[in-house]
Amino acid sequence: MALRIYFSILSIAIFALSTSAYDYSTKFGYVGPNGPEKWGSLSPSFSACSNGKAQSPVDLAKADIVWNKQLKSLDKHYIPTNATLVNNKFNLGVHFEGKVGDINIDGKNYSLKQLHWHSPSEHRANGRIHDAELHLVHLTEDNNYIAVLAVLYKLGDADPIISKIEDKLIELEKQNLAGHKDVQIALGTFDLNEINKRTHRYYRYVGSLSTPPCKEGITWNILGKVRTLSKKQLELLKAPLDPQCKHNARPIQPLNGRKIEMYYQPKQA
Repeated sequence: MALRIYFSILSIAIFALSTSAYDYSTKFGYVGPNGPEKWGSLSPSFSACSNGKAQSPVDLAKADIVWNKQLKSLDKHYIPTNATLVNNKFNLGVHFEGKVGDINIDGKNYSLKQLHWHSPSEHRANGRIHDAELHLVHLTEDNNYIAVLAVLYKLGDADPIISKIEDKLIELEKQNLAGHKDVQIALGTFDLNEINKRTHRYYRYVGSLSTPPCKEGITWNILGKVRTLSKKQLELLKAPLDPQCKHNARPIQPLNGRKIEMYYQPKQA
């Protein structure tokens, strides 16, 4: 039976540029008749998923990357704040209750609202698929613009960010096995200090949300440093998801002439 997922108003509000434009009851999945190839036909508000010309994710192929010396350092100033672990069924997310911090892109301030994981990675690095990908979703104060920071993961040492919530991920899975599907677990103060470290390389392009409604005009920033997570952590991120959503990566989308800009600042000796 094809996976059926219902968007909650809470989840949509964080992603959408204009929440009133979308049909919250529409079902979508990652396989079968509601899979990515069919998203655009599931609802009129999802039409960009099939008709859009600037969709995400993409392959960060060397031939499409341009070093832009005008790009600025991607300074991040996240502070600890209260957060909640949420099972969106198609991914696991952390929603922040207060001010977390901003990034500045082309003179606009974007505030961090939530983060979530995909596995395997959605973006590719010159054709390579990584084991997972973290998305940190930011909005401008007027909610009209979205910027996403993406972090690629490979298997290795445990990730300190995920380590902070491992016990909560285990609790979430227990609740899921007990039949409680819409569980939200308080995390207390959540600290993203590891992400604050200076980024010496990142890749930027304009794309879309990688889930319906596939709204375009999203500024993507993929950090050049690949982080590691343990096999146990990867399993914890997958365990509570719906059975056919363990693989929750949208297929690669064509660039259609877009270029991927690279910021590079070598480390000081």
